[in-house]
Amino acid sequence: MSGERIGVIAGSGAFPLEIAASIQRSGHSVFVVGLRGFAERGVRSFSHVYADMLDPHRVLDALRQQGINKLVLAGGVARPGPMALFSIYTFFRNRDELRRIVSGGDDRILRGVIRLFNDEGFEVLGVDQVAPDLLAPLGSLGQVKLNDENKADIELALQCLTTMGRFDFGQGVVVGGGRILAIEGPEGTDAMLRRVSDLQRNRRVSLEKPSAILVKASKPDQDRRVDLPAIGPKTVQSAAKAGLIGIAVAAHDVILVEKERLIKDADRKGIFIAGVKG
Repeated sequence: MSGERIGVIAGSGAFPLEIAASIQRSGHSVFVVGLRGFAERGVRSFSHVYADMLDPHRVLDALRQQGINKLVLAGGVARPGPMALFSIYTFFRNRDELRRIVSGGDDRILRGVIRLFNDEGFEVLGVDQVAPDLLAPLGSLGQVKLNDENKADIELALQCLTTMGRFDFGQGVVVGGGRILAIEGPEGTDAMLRRVSDLQRNRRVSLEKPSAILVKASKPDQDRRVDLPAIGPKTVQSAAKAGLIGIAVAAHDVILVEKERLIKDADRKGIFIAGVKG
């Protein structure tokens, strides 16, 4: 992809901006379509345009005017209601397929978005294709290291994630003392960690010593173009509040948002961050 012009559809958070910067570092040019109401002001640091999420014509026209045929989707957006989704897809889809997309979960909607772009002649790329430096490497990332006891718990957690992933459920678990303490649901990682904190505070979960670890990995059949699992500084803060001793992620499989700050915060909190074999 040397010297290509790549588009970034930017939702909320710092991650779309990190992708755009990584694309530039790799020798490509970048054009950012900031989704109005979601994208951060940093979008203005790049060649860009703003567009409404519910205005696919504007998004597609902007990309075509820039001569872009490859793009990446990044950042969070609030899920539109069924009627809003219907208005987006009506331009592209027949009614039977519309009903399947709108009635499905987030994964089905994301796959529908990818098909939308594919049908209009665009290739949707994954983060690992355009910005592989943003994925977790193998090994410890900070000053705090994991030990052999941690490794046994992490292996248990990875087995659990593999099993759950076959049912399109969960990208994270909390494990400790040789048992699974919590499983991530649709509410997300931070909500799961708050649940762990409440369980320990109410003594529903009792560990002989601090040993709880957050483990994250993608699902076995994960579409790597969208919704790869991620951790960032906020994850570290939530993990510390929940009394966790570390965060382990599948190497080359999980996004590190604001990597330098993430590692610095983990070191300050005494929490290990490690990339492990998934």
